[in-house]
Amino acid sequence: MRASTRVIWTVSVLMLAAVSEAIFPLPFLPFLPGFNHGHGNGAAKAVKPQPAAAVAGKGGRRRGGSMEAQTNWGGKWEIFLQNSGVSGMHAILMPVINKVQYYDATIWRISKIKLPPGVPCHVVDAKTNRIDCWAHSVLIDVNNGAIKPLSLATDTWCSSGGLTKNGTLVSTGGYNGGANTARYLASCDNCVWEEYPQALAAKRWYSTQATLPDGKFFVIGGRDALNYEYIPEEGQNNRKLYDSLLLKQTDDPEENNLYPFVWLNTDGNLFIFANNRSILLSPKTNQVIREFPQLPGGARNYPGSGSSALLPIQLYVKNPKVIPAEVLVCGGTKQDSYYRAGRRTFDPALQDCARIRINSAKPRWKTEMMPTPRVMSDTVILPNGDILLVNGAKRGCSGWGYGKDPAFSPILYKPRAPRAKRFKELQASTIPRMYHSTAIILPDGKVLVGGSNTNDGYKYNVEFPTELRVEKFSPPYLDPALANMRPKIVAAGTPKQVRYGQFFNVKADLNQKGVTKENLKVTMLAPAFTTHSISMNMRMLILGVADVKPAGAGYDIQAVAPPNGNIAPPGYYLLFAVHKGVPSTGEWIQVV
Repeated sequence: MRASTRVIWTVSVLMLAAVSEAIFPLPFLPFLPGFNHGHGNGAAKAVKPQPAAAVAGKGGRRRGGSMEAQTNWGGKWEIFLQNSGVSGMHAILMPVINKVQYYDATIWRISKIKLPPGVPCHVVDAKTNRIDCWAHSVLIDVNNGAIKPLSLATDTWCSSGGLTKNGTLVSTGGYNGGANTARYLASCDNCVWEEYPQALAAKRWYSTQATLPDGKFFVIGGRDALNYEYIPEEGQNNRKLYDSLLLKQTDDPEENNLYPFVWLNTDGNLFIFANNRSILLSPKTNQVIREFPQLPGGARNYPGSGSSALLPIQLYVKNPKVIPAEVLVCGGTKQDSYYRAGRRTFDPALQDCARIRINSAKPRWKTEMMPTPRVMSDTVILPNGDILLVNGAKRGCSGWGYGKDPAFSPILYKPRAPRAKRFKELQASTIPRMYHSTAIILPDGKVLVGGSNTNDGYKYNVEFPTELRVEKFSPPYLDPALANMRPKIVAAGTPKQVRYGQFFNVKADLNQKGVTKENLKVTMLAPAFTTHSISMNMRMLILGVADVKPAGAGYDIQAVAPPNGNIAPPGYYLLFAVHKGVPSTGEWIQVV
């Protein structure tokens, strides 16, 4: 090749890297402005980020800088529980104890499990001596299925939640007397709910709660609440509200802006999406920093009920000054679907997924099509960075009896695969999971799927009965043929707590040769609070790996903890070692 030709080719590649984030995503960061050679705000220099890209060979293919094991296995469904006691309208995995908290609503005064002996019944009406002895909250052991009923006094119907840095669940809002409530449930076997009915300044029914960089909470929206506030410390009451112009401007006749999507950006600001519009809000100044292009096609928030995820955040041993962040929004409905469903016309759901790079100088939505339309689906980030879309319907919208044509087959979405190869339909369930379904990741890499209640109460002789069965879904990486490729984190050789920016070792047993930092990665996944097709605070970090060395029956991985709370708010995460797309069982680690 002539020297002049080489120069032209090199310049062309650099120009493409600078202007096209879609074509050359992360491997070209060293060529972009703002790439930081050192930690913090040092001078920008071009250095090769870690991990480096791998070259595909036999038995795998390139997957965003690593090799992925190949399988055509479509996953596996199994019944975990025949009766969860409480239909899983809200769900979260409690840290360390590995128990899932399910709760629904107290307004119906019914469930399928009574409060245990010694726990007093709730007094509904002191004048008439009406009492409620049913449990509306349960802790479920994810390993053996043991159920512990808990007492709730305030109504949690359509509420929100998140975990403190110590692993305590903070639940906010709900219905009627529960709408201004903040509730606290610590992560222990014998803990009980503590409830503060006047903690919030506004009634929060269908609101969204988000964790801030310091571990505190922000809550926005809800029916007739076009504002937001900051959740006070336990036992205190908040009285200060901030108006939201975004919610006022997106509040159409069908609402379509309840349960807005809220994601903490890597710069510490909040990406907020409602209906079809989105902004970046500073929680420090309460100013809107930027507005993003409108997402066309229809409504994405309740009752339009699309679903969303902040795609996995790629970190390096030495991070760029601006760490990229990308938001995914999938499915939803036409703007008037709720009105039309009320008149028994059930329109097809939206079939598109759209992504936007929220730290780009010129952000824009890039749309692709799912195999089938979806509304009321749950979005779950898997331990290897893939996305699972599960539950929901193909027609209609959220509401009592407003959804039709169940979406039985989950969809696997590979965000870093070529555009035409990102979606794959997986093995179908036989249980309809419609309105009020939930799905959350478990430490063993399976997905716990529960709930579904399109009825005003617990009803069984209807088109879609109140669902109490709980399933576990095994994604393709749990193909038995890949079992020998699955790492096992050695708990004794891995820390339980790390500081920001700390280099730390993850010890993993793995009987495989040719293991390098190009095909072995470490991920951290924050447990999501899931309800109404929204997974609050779901967050994955792909950590920088400095070195991988053979050790004993496996390898010692030197990883780097997230740099600050903007990237990873303090608290508990599931830590996974992932070899060629096959994850270990997760171990709890606390970022402090």
